[in-house]
Amino acid sequence: MADPRLLQILVLSSLALYGAFGLELEIRPFHAAVTVVVALLTEAAGRRLRGEAFDPRSPLITALSLTLLLRTASPGVAALGALFAVGSKFLIRARGGHVFNPANFALVALLLTTDRAWVSSGQWGHVALLSLLLVGAGQLVIQRAQRGDVTWTFLATWSALLLARAAWLGDPLAIPWHQLQNGALLVFAFFMISDPRTTPRSRAGRSVFAVAVAVAGFVLVYGHYEPNGLLFALAGTAPLVPLLDRWLPGPVYLWNRTTETHHATHPARFSPAAPGLR
Repeated sequence: MADPRLLQILVLSSLALYGAFGLELEIRPFHAAVTVVVALLTEAAGRRLRGEAFDPRSPLITALSLTLLLRTASPGVAALGALFAVGSKFLIRARGGHVFNPANFALVALLLTTDRAWVSSGQWGHVALLSLLLVGAGQLVIQRAQRGDVTWTFLATWSALLLARAAWLGDPLAIPWHQLQNGALLVFAFFMISDPRTTPRSRAGRSVFAVAVAVAGFVLVYGHYEPNGLLFALAGTAPLVPLLDRWLPGPVYLWNRTTETHHATHPARFSPAAPGLR
């Protein structure tokens, strides 16, 4: 698997099946199918308009992420989420690539525009075994995508903030430990904030970005009592990525290792402004 997206599709599919049949979450097969179909159709239309070859891998990852996190009673809202997510890749761009993580953009857009969609932050429960499984599977994905630094920096910052809050309030350590064993938090950390296409290019930039997301999310969750604060924090921080890339420049990430090899050999053929990079 030279392309880590293949492993990510496998992991997310497994999580969706486990959530639907093992944990009996409200993952409706019809809604999941609608999400996948609309995501693929939107990707095909966008690629055609840009004169690029269709590639189903990225829209499948987006559709599976929405299936894991988005809850709605309406298949129309599920379809709209897929349209928002994949459409944002083609409509909101900077420096040759999309600005927002597609699934994150769709979730925030739906939460702001309709009362028929929600994200249950506790839907994955606080089961230690599930948390360990998510960490292990997620670590495999981010190792292949070379974005482990942003995930671990985010989790370290988030953990430190929770521990500081517990110390300030005089709470026992069992409370922040319980909060860290949240499946939805780990899905966010390993499969959303670590997206190679919407994180800064340099290691230093990614560290700044991860800390900013964690701090903003903490303020929203515990200062403004917004249960989806991390989603809003990631969406609000994403526009800073082009600025971080200018301040702390780094190499453009390419999904396929073979392409990366060609990039190193023929850099002129893969300039950061090329339309098909992201």
